[in-house]
Amino acid sequence: MSKIQKAIDSLQGAVALSQTITVKDAEKLRENIDALAFASALGAADDQAVARWLVWEIAQALGIYPASIHELYTARGRGELPNDFTVPAMNLRVMTYDCARAVFRAAIARNAGAFIFEIARSEMTYSFQRPQEYVTSILAAAIKEGWNGPVFIQGDHFQVSHARYKVDPEKEVQTVKDLATEAIAAGFYNIDVDTSTLVDIAKADLRAQQHLNGKHCAEISTFVRSIEPKGVTVSIGGEIGEVGLTNSTEPELRAFMDEFNANFVAGLPGLSKISIQTGTSHGGTVLPDGSIAEAKVDFDTIRHLGEVAREYEAGGAVQHGASTLPDTAFTKFPQVGTLEIHLATNFMTMMFDRVPESLRQEMNEWIKANYPKPENQSEEQFLYKNRKNVTGPFKSHVWNLPADQKQVITSAWEAQFGMLFDSLNIANTIDYVDRVIHAYPVRKTLADFGVTEKEAEDVSDLSD
Repeated sequence: MSKIQKAIDSLQGAVALSQTITVKDAEKLRENIDALAFASALGAADDQAVARWLVWEIAQALGIYPASIHELYTARGRGELPNDFTVPAMNLRVMTYDCARAVFRAAIARNAGAFIFEIARSEMTYSFQRPQEYVTSILAAAIKEGWNGPVFIQGDHFQVSHARYKVDPEKEVQTVKDLATEAIAAGFYNIDVDTSTLVDIAKADLRAQQHLNGKHCAEISTFVRSIEPKGVTVSIGGEIGEVGLTNSTEPELRAFMDEFNANFVAGLPGLSKISIQTGTSHGGTVLPDGSIAEAKVDFDTIRHLGEVAREYEAGGAVQHGASTLPDTAFTKFPQVGTLEIHLATNFMTMMFDRVPESLRQEMNEWIKANYPKPENQSEEQFLYKNRKNVTGPFKSHVWNLPADQKQVITSAWEAQFGMLFDSLNIANTIDYVDRVIHAYPVRKTLADFGVTEKEAEDVSDLSD
């Protein structure tokens, strides 16, 4: 029996294969799709490839399509859609299939359509999730929860390492292009190009400061346009300053866009959004007792720079590093017209807080054994800053948690996603998505899903 037939048989007659996949029993499929998600994440290479191909084709058959949010953002920039909702972009580092299921449940309950799943270059490495696996986990979750329609999957912080750029600029820029190639082929039709690491504030002139940022963002964006699938206009974002540093200004944004436009191919669709710095940091600032310092977000900056971004035909401004803000802060983002907000760390924290104590201790001991503790950090700070690095080595541990222990985690996630969706005002945005997003089937063969091992890279200087 072939591996394909064996995988199809595991779905208990829910699908049939002739020239294409046909779904015969959607309910039975939903009952059994877990096996394909598990095989994709933790199976042997051949089983992973089969599972990923089947999930992709089943999703296509059900009308579940990876899509670009570009048209929604540019329509909003033109004033054709309201400016009173903020799209959450969620980085799922752990238990991705189960976590995505919680997202879809919260979205379906609210008729929400404008939300994004994302993962950064750095996260792919330490969480052991390459693009094909990530897409499969998201699509399998959509199938499981009965979703129908576009699914937005994004490459977050496709970032140039400043240190490696100094050694070999061409090679480092090519690395980001190669990652974009891998991601788009997998179904990432939204890419955040982050060359903000190349901003040189030592230069007196703002245009000179932003030169390399704008130049290489344009270069990578032009490349993305050359490889996007037929009928897809990938949503591309740029970034004008590293998150966690000085707040962004209008002159910086204009300098970046002038450099970008000077180096971008005229006539091609440009950036759909611009990420700015407003007072937050990735993961938050950890205090010695392990608590998170309160961040002071400059909402006036978000409002103003969003307006400036729309002058350049983008949809608006993007807020990074917001996951650790107090819940009461999220209602303010749609009030100032924030286009998109990136959320990650708190979802991982919620998992760590709810796993069995024995597993949490095992994770902490692994951190202590593998990372030196700086003298200027308390143990709580040290463990907090390094625990993201256990997500890969302990991936199978959390995927294999008993159902009742998973339920504790996923119920908390679903409540958190519901709170965020309500605060960000994305209820009923499925209507906007249906109005402006054009998602197309992209058929694939098993040969498109050959699993290739990627050499682990040092991502310690890259953002999440």
